Amino acid sequence: MGNSYAGQLKTTRFEEVLHNSIEASLRSNSLVPRPIFSQLYLEAERHLSALEGGSRVDHEEEEEEGEGGLEPNCPPNPYQMLPPPEGCCTTDGFCQAGKDLRLASISNEPIDVPAGFLLVGAKSPNLPDHLLVCAVDKRFLPDDSGHNALLGFSGNCVGCGKKGFCYFTEFSNHINLKLTTQPKKQKHLKYYLVRSAQGALTKGPLICWKGSEFRGRQTPAGSCSGSLFPPLDSSGPLAASSSEPTPGANPSVPMGAQQAGPASDHPSLTAAATGPTVFNGKDSPKHQQLVKSKLSATPRPSALGILTNSGPPKKRHKGWSPESPSATDGSYPQGGGNRAKYESASMSYMPQVGLVGPASVTFPVVASGEPVSVPDNLLKICKAKPVIFKGHGNFPYLCGNLNDVVVSPLLYTCYQNSQSISRAYEQYGASTIQPISEETQLLLTVYYLVQLAADQVPMMEDLEQIFLRSWRESHLTEIRQYQQAPPQPFPPAPSAVAPVTSAQLPWLAGLAASSCNDSVHIIECTYSLAEGLSEMFRLLIEGKLAKTNYVVIICACRNAAIDSCIAVTGKYQARILSESLLTPAEYQKEVSYELVTGKVDSLGAFFSTLCPEGDIDILLDKFHQENQGHISSSLTASSVTKSASLDVGGAPTCTSYTLEPHHIRPFQLAVAQKLLSHVCSIADSSTQNLDLGSFEKVDFLICIPPSEVTYQQTLFHVWHSGVLLELGLEKEHMTKQRVEQYVLKLDAEAQTKFKSFLQNSFQNPHTLFVLIHDHAHWDLVSTVHNLYSQSDPSVGLVDRLLNCREVKEAPNIVTLHVTSFPYALQTQHTLISPYNEIHWPASYSNGADLYPENKKYFGLSEFIESTLSGHSLPLLRYDSSFEAMVTALGKRFPRLHSAVIRTFVLVQHYAAAMMAVSGLSQMKNYTSVETLEITQNLINSPKQCPCGHGLMVLLRVPCSPLAAVAYERLAHVRARLALEQHFEIILSNPSSGITVGKHFVKQLKMWQKIEDAEWRPQTYLELEGLPCILIFSGMDPHGESLPRSLRYCDLRLINSSCLVRTALEQELGLAAYFVSNQIPLEKGVCGEALESDTEKLSSTDSEDEELATEGSTSEKRSPVKRERPCSHDSTSSPLSSKASSSVLGGESSAQPGGPSQGEQARTPQPCSPSEEGRAPGDKQRLRVSQGPAVVNRHSPGPAPQPDSGLRTSQKSVQVSVTSSSSQLSSSGSSSSSTVPTAGTLVLQASHCSMTKACQQPPVVFLPKLVYDMVTSTDSSGLPKAASLLPSHSVMWASSFRPLLSKTMTSTEQSLYYRQWTVPRPSHMDYGNRAEGRVDSFHPRRLLLSGPPQIGKTGAYLQFLSILSRMLIRLTEVDVYDEEEININLREESEWHYLQLSDPWPDLELFKTLPFDYIIHDPKYEDASLICSHHQAIKSEDRGTSRKPEDLYMRRQTARMRLSKYAAYNTYHHCEQCHQYMGFHPRYQLYESTLHAFAFSYSMLGEEIQLHFVIPKSKEHHFVFSQPGGRLESMRLPLVTDKSHEYIKSPTFTPTTGRHEHGLFNLYHAMDGASHLHVLVVKEYEMAIYKKYWPNHIMLVLPSIFNSAGVGAAHFLIKELSYHNLELERSRQEELGIKPQDIWPFIVISDDSCVMWNVVDIDCGGERSREFSWSERNVSLKYIMQHIEASPNITHYALIGMRKWSSKTGTGEVREPFSRCHVHDFVVLNVDLTQNVQYNQNRFLCDDVDFNLRVQSAGLLLCRFNRFSVMKKQIAVGGHRSFHVTSKVSDNPMTVVPAQYICAPDSKHTFLAAPAQLLLEKFLQHHSHHFFPLSLKNHGHPVLLVDCYLNLGSQISVCYVSSRPHSLNISCSDFMFSGLLLYLCDSFVGASFLKKFHFLKGATLCVICQDRNSLRQTVVRLELEDEWQFRLRDEFQTANAKEDRPLFFLTGRHI
Repeated sequence: MGNSYAGQLKTTRFEEVLHNSIEASLRSNSLVPRPIFSQLYLEAERHLSALEGGSRVDHEEEEEEGEGGLEPNCPPNPYQMLPPPEGCCTTDGFCQAGKDLRLASISNEPIDVPAGFLLVGAKSPNLPDHLLVCAVDKRFLPDDSGHNALLGFSGNCVGCGKKGFCYFTEFSNHINLKLTTQPKKQKHLKYYLVRSAQGALTKGPLICWKGSEFRGRQTPAGSCSGSLFPPLDSSGPLAASSSEPTPGANPSVPMGAQQAGPASDHPSLTAAATGPTVFNGKDSPKHQQLVKSKLSATPRPSALGILTNSGPPKKRHKGWSPESPSATDGSYPQGGGNRAKYESASMSYMPQVGLVGPASVTFPVVASGEPVSVPDNLLKICKAKPVIFKGHGNFPYLCGNLNDVVVSPLLYTCYQNSQSISRAYEQYGASTIQPISEETQLLLTVYYLVQLAADQVPMMEDLEQIFLRSWRESHLTEIRQYQQAPPQPFPPAPSAVAPVTSAQLPWLAGLAASSCNDSVHIIECTYSLAEGLSEMFRLLIEGKLAKTNYVVIICACRNAAIDSCIAVTGKYQARILSESLLTPAEYQKEVSYELVTGKVDSLGAFFSTLCPEGDIDILLDKFHQENQGHISSSLTASSVTKSASLDVGGAPTCTSYTLEPHHIRPFQLAVAQKLLSHVCSIADSSTQNLDLGSFEKVDFLICIPPSEVTYQQTLFHVWHSGVLLELGLEKEHMTKQRVEQYVLKLDAEAQTKFKSFLQNSFQNPHTLFVLIHDHAHWDLVSTVHNLYSQSDPSVGLVDRLLNCREVKEAPNIVTLHVTSFPYALQTQHTLISPYNEIHWPASYSNGADLYPENKKYFGLSEFIESTLSGHSLPLLRYDSSFEAMVTALGKRFPRLHSAVIRTFVLVQHYAAAMMAVSGLSQMKNYTSVETLEITQNLINSPKQCPCGHGLMVLLRVPCSPLAAVAYERLAHVRARLALEQHFEIILSNPSSGITVGKHFVKQLKMWQKIEDAEWRPQTYLELEGLPCILIFSGMDPHGESLPRSLRYCDLRLINSSCLVRTALEQELGLAAYFVSNQIPLEKGVCGEALESDTEKLSSTDSEDEELATEGSTSEKRSPVKRERPCSHDSTSSPLSSKASSSVLGGESSAQPGGPSQGEQARTPQPCSPSEEGRAPGDKQRLRVSQGPAVVNRHSPGPAPQPDSGLRTSQKSVQVSVTSSSSQLSSSGSSSSSTVPTAGTLVLQASHCSMTKACQQPPVVFLPKLVYDMVTSTDSSGLPKAASLLPSHSVMWASSFRPLLSKTMTSTEQSLYYRQWTVPRPSHMDYGNRAEGRVDSFHPRRLLLSGPPQIGKTGAYLQFLSILSRMLIRLTEVDVYDEEEININLREESEWHYLQLSDPWPDLELFKTLPFDYIIHDPKYEDASLICSHHQAIKSEDRGTSRKPEDLYMRRQTARMRLSKYAAYNTYHHCEQCHQYMGFHPRYQLYESTLHAFAFSYSMLGEEIQLHFVIPKSKEHHFVFSQPGGRLESMRLPLVTDKSHEYIKSPTFTPTTGRHEHGLFNLYHAMDGASHLHVLVVKEYEMAIYKKYWPNHIMLVLPSIFNSAGVGAAHFLIKELSYHNLELERSRQEELGIKPQDIWPFIVISDDSCVMWNVVDIDCGGERSREFSWSERNVSLKYIMQHIEASPNITHYALIGMRKWSSKTGTGEVREPFSRCHVHDFVVLNVDLTQNVQYNQNRFLCDDVDFNLRVQSAGLLLCRFNRFSVMKKQIAVGGHRSFHVTSKVSDNPMTVVPAQYICAPDSKHTFLAAPAQLLLEKFLQHHSHHFFPLSLKNHGHPVLLVDCYLNLGSQISVCYVSSRPHSLNISCSDFMFSGLLLYLCDSFVGASFLKKFHFLKGATLCVICQDRNSLRQTVVRLELEDEWQFRLRDEFQTANAKEDRPLFFLTGRHI
């Protein structure tokens, strides 16, 4: 059948599928045939059948891919072959005519091929080793893109010459294929056959069958990069691709042609396309050595052709090991690999172009030119495998010894990327700009290679930047308006004025290369690259390229398009580049293979020849025998006796060893608070994603990588932080097992624990669960890429657990990712919103130390700064003699991986150093100076301390098998040297715990004072002070913390070829350290030597939280950023590096470790930046170098030289250097071979190494390659390492990206990565297509990033604590808790209710009850006492007055837990009251309409115009006119209505300044009952209230009341309600309802009423007055319905309740009802009080005034004493929003109340405040000026007529009403000390006043609106008869005329 158009429903495809389906069903006797449509449409799901592990239906594909014909897993459909004709030949490999068809036999015979036919090779299942030659019409074969093959077949037999076979079935019978399944040409015609240069027929490229072969291989190019990385490397002859034997199949089937990169059945697959251009493709496929961890096979030379597709096999071949990583990333199993192909549909079925020039989209299947044969002994002769990077155009086939070369498409990718103009420019219409030409690209590449130093390795990032810059420069004018060109990052390339032509290219390239001493060799070809490659191989074999590192081959003749490739032939570069193409998994596999197969034995043999006295082991044995009986070595003796003395009881003590107490540092607290504020902002946003108000407690789970040490460390932190107790999750005595519930190790057992966590979260909706994902950059593998069962179950766990639907959708789970390296979580597809990122803050902002700490963090940037100092030893070093040895051995053993060589060399160095220290001094020559320094200090440090404390050496060996080898070897040498008691060697593996010898456990227990006999150290921190070598294995550190005794961090073995930013910073993060700030001065560091700290570099942006690029060395800061090293001192030097306040000296001197001085102690020292580097440092050095330091300083050997210009600036960070030898090599560049002659003076002073541990960070040794990467900077001033790809699991979105900038904050870096990186298909975020849309972010996901080891765990545990506290705080509220005042003055009547438990007052009884005039509400503590009859009140009975500002401060509050019946402010969101609040699920605010409502009011003499804002949802409460929709009235219920469904009384809440904090959400308080609630707001506040409360009805006061007080609101509420009552009466009268049946009550409530309570009474006996009582919280609905159900309720004018107090006594609740003042929450009968008004001018005490008016009108006020209201303390709004300020000056100074009044016409400053407010405030505080006689004279009160004004607590008043028929107290026996007439009306007459008696000298105060009415009042009331007035006794409020001041006249009684 022909090929198919996969993915498109073409009729031919349909027929084919239909045909197959019918045929299969006819033949099948076992299987249900596969449905047709699933074949057509579900191709993309094809891989699921493989993943399910069940029967695979695609036998054909399975077989065709397993080269030797894999047997399918299920029984094949039997295929009945026709019996062959009698007598014909049936031998395999021969046709039925008996002619030989095997390629091996007839390759040299002439074969007649008709025109239009091609020779192809067919595979016979019975002859796996042979191809059968056939001639097939090429129309029935696919073209190079896998398309356009005709259905059917036409072929000839080349053996017997028979022609015209029209069916492949017939043809397959003829050539004796003997098939058991239906013959298919796609399955059996495998290869094109081509003639070699010698004319022999050889196997060529695979035939690209689209339907099978192509479908079976996926396209990593598409999958990984979308369309950014064009398909790579289809040219396929990847020379190194292995021809790995498939067990049981032909071992010599070269696979290179099929794939981009490695062989399809090779375990170490990574598609080339995936490799972003990082470090020459460290991430890309390594085109592998032939032999890996399988059987070795001799490759058979064969010509490989071009196959135009790339990718791994779709299903596992037999040759694939099940655990092998898959194609696309090397990090996910391959079963899921196929997903990628379909996810990026844009690329899946593009023709898979290989190396093509831009002109051609595809290229012919058989390229022009001959195959190039790779010489057999290439590796042997060259000592390295050349790495050939394909460039432009066609790449020839390679055949022969393919194992000795590596072919990579990375350069091709780089070229292609740089030719696709970035979308960033296209959107500006820049599409007319031409991309950079191929010629220019190649020429720039040559320039770049020419300027590389001999020890540098080319990097694709560099090339991309060169291309970008060149392109920008050549199109500067067009793009200048779009983007600023960045500073030039590389040596200037000539900007192409005239474009380079292909003819000029070879000449220009040769010219460029002529200057480089032959390190770049140019080969020009005339016909094809094949001749250039052959020439290069010839030169290599002849040894003529010994000095050449790069060979550039150019073929510039073909149709003006160029072909090119670049071969890296330098041994150093080629080795590093070929190893960089291995993924981490392949690297480990390769190393294991070399160890298992014994390849490394040759290395050991070589080492043994080095030693002068024969094998080292012989030397060791000799030493061992000599010392066995008597430990002669003084070293050993002293140490052993010391340890013996330790083991006795009288252990000496060492003061330096202190275990630090756990406490939260200021930084951690700041970060915890930032986390909390982010969580709050999620809750506050209108998206309703987090309802903090609904949670009562916090629970958490911490997920960590599967490292036992990290697990124990986290348990330890959780235990000691006390967070479990604080969160209330555990009781006082918790066990370790309980703590383990909260930490989850992501290993095989994780799933069950996680399930219970999810279940727990589901069952506890009111608990907020915080899911903390620590070390979050680890394992970002997508679950889809990890479905097949053989894989490591822990891979992809993070995605499976943390990204599962339950976690994403649970409203009560917040996920917090915590990491030091967040880059992989900051891609275009990330789930984390940039607003939800929290970065560790910098220590400094604009020179201020934000969080003073006694420790300074010493991280990556500080380490880098130490390398820049010209006069001190750097903390980052490399070991040149070690590197030299490794390089030499690399040449000698080219087949061994350099990791193996490096490990063996380093172990050898350590062994030799141990021997040298033990007395075999001749071994010094066989180690490096650095290793000797480390070993000396390790072995000698315990002798410096009375307790034997020593230092730790961290030896990082990422590859576990190598770590085991290193451990065994070092342990063996240690045993032979009898050093077992001196130091421990610990092999750490992430999966296992720590094993420490008994002797050392004993020591640790003694030091740490541990009694537990079973105790064993479980974390590295517990190894504090133990002298040891910690061999730290595992591909990645998992966040393990190291103790302070870590002195050396030996990273010489890290996988330096694998350079991505995360990996690099992660390794360097191991050394991150806190150094102590307090350096004892007597150690020699004097104050004046400390440098100036004045000029801190200020950050580029002021957000301190974003300054993480500063001294906090946030990991975001690239490994080497020196930008703002603010964590210690800095000068304004151009490099921002600084002279540090450190000393040189040996370890015996103070060793402060640079930044460790207390910043505060420094005294500024005037010197220029350049001097600053030298002078102070030198002064210090001389002052402090006691003892060995001086010797060190002048020791022989070269001084540290400023290597490659890096050590030019002035930062001197001190290092712990001790021996003279360490100085010799410490600069990294000095010749380390010099053996110190001054002897090795180590640790002379006898004090503990722990003393220095606090004061200086460890010394870090790096591979030279990494060292250069970290210490060199690019043009932006950032370290080179910062511009590396950020992580393995992401790739660059475009090569047209700007460089990271040095001034970027962490936030800006995050945004940079979010713009310029995309996840690979294996990344868990791959499927989350963000593209900047907000809804792709997960709302409850946060990311905390901070430098390694800085204290993030402590910060997030602290966050949990404060989050818990806040939630508790959110469920609590401060309510006023004050005792009632003036209780002792209460008028005790003998009258009692007959029943204590009466639910309602009895009207008749109640009427007989006297009214209690005295105010008992505690908020009126400062108010004037109201006298009701003549009583002798002693002055001391009254509280002392307090200052006005104390009024708010001193009120007592109690913290109460909110009940379920509370009223809420706008911050409360919960599911139930969503609709009530008006936040629609679609987040659209409810619509509302504005209605005018007018009524006339005679007293004001004008019509009042009010506005109602009525939401659509509340319109049913109103009546509108029909038609017209004009608002007519508000509906009122009937008195007779007994329904319990709703609250009858409308509630009015006047409010100002409390749109957020007012408690207007009554949904829960009303228990969901229907009610009418109206907010009464001022006009200018309407919009803001409407925004916050879109579903509430608003009553908007007229604008004249904008500056009025609460009296105006009360006045209008009452008048409007009465007017509405009349409207409703007339409306309902027409319906036959009596006017008196309309409900006349309204509720006027404060906006701070939060909860309501009821007192339950339990009576003791029948008649006794004894009872017990309890108070409980009830809903407002309960209270209102109880009140509304009162009998005769309409006879009461005002009903209220008590204010709650915790101090309420039995006496206050004994009487169920009182007739007294009511406040705060009143039920008002508007019908009865029709003629009693609130005073609309009042600001204060208006409720007392109104109560007195109601009482004097003879109406009933009833207080339900068994009900109480709680009032919340709200610090904003309300009457506090009135501030009295001066009207003229802008100065907002407050004015004291004494200045509120002034003489008329005076020059007094006028105030901007209402006159009435000034009056009330003045009288409250200074009324004694007017009423001097009344002060504390309670027996002679001041008489107030018709109005209660507060005259302060020192003055008593007596209230009378002038209205006729009003009820007043008897005043006949009172002598008043004063009279206050306030705006008195006509009811007050002269005769009325004459009834009252005044003391002689009593004072009068008349207050009127203007001076004129003052005089009229005096005349009308005949006041001058009894009162004497003086001119100067006239006053006014301090208002301007336009503000209508009030006028006073005072007088004395005659």
